[in-house]
Amino acid sequence: MGARPTRGRLGYATLVVALLAALGAAVVGGLALGSVRIPPGDVLEILTGRADPSPFRTIVLDVRLPRVLLGAVVGAGLAVIGTVLQALVRNPLADPFLLGVSSGASVGAVGAIVLGGTFGVGSALATTVTIPAAAFAGALVSLVLVYSLARSGGGFATGRLILAGVAVSYILTALTSLILVTADSADHLKEVLYWTLGGLGSARWDMLALPCCALVVGTALLMALARPLDLLLVGEEGATVLGLDTARFRAAVFVLASLLTGVLVAYSGAIGFVGLMVPHAARMLVGAAHRPLLPVVALLGAVFLVVADLAARTVAAPQDIPVGVLTALTGGPFFLWLLRRRPEGVPA
Repeated sequence: MGARPTRGRLGYATLVVALLAALGAAVVGGLALGSVRIPPGDVLEILTGRADPSPFRTIVLDVRLPRVLLGAVVGAGLAVIGTVLQALVRNPLADPFLLGVSSGASVGAVGAIVLGGTFGVGSALATTVTIPAAAFAGALVSLVLVYSLARSGGGFATGRLILAGVAVSYILTALTSLILVTADSADHLKEVLYWTLGGLGSARWDMLALPCCALVVGTALLMALARPLDLLLVGEEGATVLGLDTARFRAAVFVLASLLTGVLVAYSGAIGFVGLMVPHAARMLVGAAHRPLLPVVALLGAVFLVVADLAARTVAAPQDIPVGVLTALTGGPFFLWLLRRRPEGVPA
């Protein structure tokens, strides 16, 4: 995670344009492919409003487009969060999923689903207010707990942070299962399974506004904090010498990361390893300075999750595999490779 010089302006602009083109191609592919295959030319005509009303138009605009857009937003957000967490704790293994943040958000969301059904909270209210708020609370409590365990005994141990995150994640996963098995209604099983595996199949147009706003505002705030994030890369003492109140800064950014994670998980479930893999790939392209890094991370994360969800819809069609299963299948080996490369989890 050591800082590297970024490429020149022309090279960086070319990279961003290439990533935007890749995202456009991934979106078109996500709209064209599935259990019903639609020619890409027809997809473009539908998107530009030149196509006549047809079943294809309904599939593209009402079914697939909200799903693809939600995948892009969630992928971008999780990648940005992973990048920031890795800088905050100076550990290349940090990730919203591995640190228990996603599991905490899932506990909150699942609790809101079950309690909402038990006490008769309306579905519209639960979708727009209750579930995101509960997911944020769960994410924040989880992150505070993991961070406190890592700091116990004085100092801050980056290796212990990952162990604490994994342990807390297991506990929260068990708590989610406990909430499920003690729920009064078996109707919650399918809905809760969605949160635990992570998926985009229930995406609708009315679900996009809050995640999009959270991504834009959260990323903009983190871009404004690029310099303090860069200072953390030089180490705790170095950042303090350069005038950064590391404890206060970490606390503020942890809250922001929890808020963004909670909103995203509330609509997508716990999709793991996106925030682990994508930041490393982005740093290979532009280095570790956060101002040029965060836009590239967001674009890469969007492309990655749109492609992963496309694979989840097509690899066993007509069966729709939860995208969280595929990200875990790819992220698990990547985590083991990274752990073998850096056995102590200490950033290079």
